[in-house]
This record gives sequence, structure tokens and C-alpha cells, in this order.
Amino acid sequence: MTTATGRAGAGVPRIPAVAVLGHYLVGYRRTWRAGVFSSFLLPVLTVVGFGFGVGAYVDQGVGGVPYLWWLVPGLIASTAFQVAVAESTWPVHSNFKWIRTYHAQVAAPLRTGDIVAGHLAFVLFRVVTSALAFLLVTAVFGAVRSPWAVAVAPVALLLGLAVAAPVFAFSAWVPSDSYLALLFRFAVIPMTLFSGVFFPVESMPAGLRPIAWATPLWHGVDLCRAATLGVAPQWSIAGHLLYLAAWAGAGWWLALRAFRRQLVV
Repeated sequence: MTTATGRAGAGVPRIPAVAVLGHYLVGYRRTWRAGVFSSFLLPVLTVVGFGFGVGAYVDQGVGGVPYLWWLVPGLIASTAFQVAVAESTWPVHSNFKWIRTYHAQVAAPLRTGDIVAGHLAFVLFRVVTSALAFLLVTAVFGAVRSPWAVAVAPVALLLGLAVAAPVFAFSAWVPSDSYLALLFRFAVIPMTLFSGVFFPVESMPAGLRPIAWATPLWHGVDLCRAATLGVAPQWSIAGHLLYLAAWAGAGWWLALRAFRRQLVV
């Protein structure tokens, strides 16, 4: 009995969340080629369309720099934001309602925290690799102006966690995937348009600016813009990081509660 128990224990991962992450990475091995293609094609099309197309009409640039240079960090942050949301909506909801992967994992048995942490780790992997691919493409176009651009990776990581964790909770809580479409329509699209990605928040009416400043995306945009341009952010770096960390912490707590409500009888 002792020997059998010891052998069984030896096969259990020291960090169970790593086993959950491995599950998603194994599945990603079959689809990564299409993902890599889109990760490089989308930045090229975006830079050509917005940077050179729209930028040709912005003669004075923005903030004293050409529009392309100003736009790129916003697009990098927006990419991290959108990947985080996309990987945290239907994939999470389907694991509860349709393919019931989470139910199989909790019966493995794995703790709820391990399931959430492992899946979140995969989402962050997708966020960081997509942001780095965007950064690489735009660097080729000469739109990265500072060696501090290496800070884009940890910023994208924190922004992704600040977004993905609360969306995990939302996707686990809603009874139908129709609510996920509403999330994109009334939160993701407006946030992408009005968080300083395409134009300065200061150009918006004064009453709407606080709404933009309250979004996690604006904080990620400001940090990425400061890093790629080598300038000081509009807000303090510590303030940005603490605000995003607060979103991540609250989202983690909500996600755990939502997952336990669904999985623990």
C-alpha cells in the first residue's frame, strides 16, 4: 500500500496548475500556425492602413511625434486587451456549458484555484506572444523609438491579467453565450475606441475623460506609449501598475467565486 501510494504521489505535478496549462498547450500545438500567421499579418495590415493611410492626413503628428509612432503602442496594448478578452469569453463559457472540460478537471481531482490559474496562464501566454509579435513587426517599420520598448512584454502581461481575470468571472457566471456578445458590443468595442488608442483622450469632452481613465486599457496604452517612445507616461508608473494590479486581484477573487459556484457542489 505504501509503495503504491508513493508511486501514485510521484506522478502528481508539484504545481497542479502547470498540468492544466500543459493541457491547453497540447491543444495549441495543433493550431499555433494559424495563430502565428494572424499575429504577424494583422500588425502589417493595421500599420499600413492606420499608420500610413490615416497618418498621411495627420500632418502635425500627435504629441510632437509622427502619428505612426504615436499609434503603434496603443495598438499593441489594444491587441493584448482583445486577445485577453477573446481567450476568456467563449473558451471559458464552453468549458462549463458545452465540452465541460472544467468538470472533468475538477474530478481529476484538481482544485478550483488550479483550474483557474492554469487556464489564465495559457491566456497570458497568448497575450504576451501576440503583443511581442506586434512589437516585432512595428519595429521593422521603424515605429519603436526607445530601448525601453522591452517593457511592453510585462505591461501586456499585467494588462492581460487585469482584463482576463474579471472576464473569466463574467463568462463563468452568465447563463448563455448571448451575454458574451453583449460584452463585446457594450464594453470591448467602446473601450477600444475611446481609451486613447487612436486619438488622445484629451480631445474628448471633459465629462467623458474620467470614463476612459477608469478603463484598464487606457493605463496599458499609456504605459506602452511611454515605453516605445521613451517618454514619461501621463500618469505615474506606480499608479498605473497598482491600478492594473487591483483589477487583476479583484478579477481573480471574482473568478474563483464564480468557478466554485459552478464546480463545487
